[in-house]
Amino acid sequence: MIALIMAGGVGTRFWPKSRKNFPKQFLKVSGELSLLQMTVERLLPQFSFTDIYIVTAQNQVELIKEQLPELPEQNIIIEPFGMNTAPCIALSVMYLKNFYPEQELMFVLPADHIITDKENFLQSLLPAEEQAKKGYLVTFGILPTYPATGYGYIEAGEEIAPEVRKVLNFKEKPDKATAEQFLAKGSYYWNSGMFCWSLKSISTAFTNFLPEVDNITKAIANKWQENGLQTDISSLYAKMPRIPIDIGIMEKADFRGVVPVSYDWSDVGSWKALSDLVNKDEDGNYFSAEGKAISATNNYIDTNKFTAIIGVNDLCLIETADAILLCNKEKAEEVKKIVEHLQQVNREDLL
Repeated sequence: MIALIMAGGVGTRFWPKSRKNFPKQFLKVSGELSLLQMTVERLLPQFSFTDIYIVTAQNQVELIKEQLPELPEQNIIIEPFGMNTAPCIALSVMYLKNFYPEQELMFVLPADHIITDKENFLQSLLPAEEQAKKGYLVTFGILPTYPATGYGYIEAGEEIAPEVRKVLNFKEKPDKATAEQFLAKGSYYWNSGMFCWSLKSISTAFTNFLPEVDNITKAIANKWQENGLQTDISSLYAKMPRIPIDIGIMEKADFRGVVPVSYDWSDVGSWKALSDLVNKDEDGNYFSAEGKAISATNNYIDTNKFTAIIGVNDLCLIETADAILLCNKEKAEEVKKIVEHLQQVNREDLL
């Protein structure tokens, strides 16, 4: 099996630390390794560097080389620009066909998740692998621990093999009442955004369900054949529809399986999500540097100097050299609105 890590995102909800030229996956949010380095380290017991591929944006290639010097240069697949996960995966599949037969199995995962139970993570690939060999498109569903409204859900049906269940439906992010119903039913799992399939199965799915994407990637393959893998494909890639793989393929496909997993997982989707992962003091406060809290609880303080907080609760305070973010944890998802504002007023220096 080969692994494809999707590492081209911008991470707008992690502004002001995450920027266009240094996005979320390159940040060290927990420990001494970046999220990308942690993702690769998680794979290494079962995968070699030669079988790990990273698809990323052109402007992030040097960061990947810097953080992963052991990765062969040909294992970096360059997306001219981000066009969502369906085009990203389709491009990668076509690229990988230059080096592997169609029967090769492929594990696809994001670069910016945290999974602490590495052993169970790798163990969950085994049942997925068996079904992928049979032509299934397999995804991984996280056993929900609370009625989350920030994740999509997978509804699972009967067992089609040990540790693999049939996928009945994909559900978009629900409201709280719906999420509570999902949790009570016990057959719904958080959508992890990780997949396993053969190159042949996913290629056939693109032909059947996203013919526009399929035709563009075939045109790109022709250009690669004529001019080499380093040729400029941006004019062709710009024609791609911006569509996620879940909507474009997984919601429509026939042979779909889900492996329910219960390892400790987080997509680290916001500053609030990160605050749940770090070690805090007895009042639930986290300080990245020296600090003091008085009558203050459950705050996440990421600054580079002594910080005092008094009488405040449930806040995130993030400091960089040129910006400061202060928000209520429950509003942390709205940080992306600040990025949208900065784009509208052309503050490229802060993006």
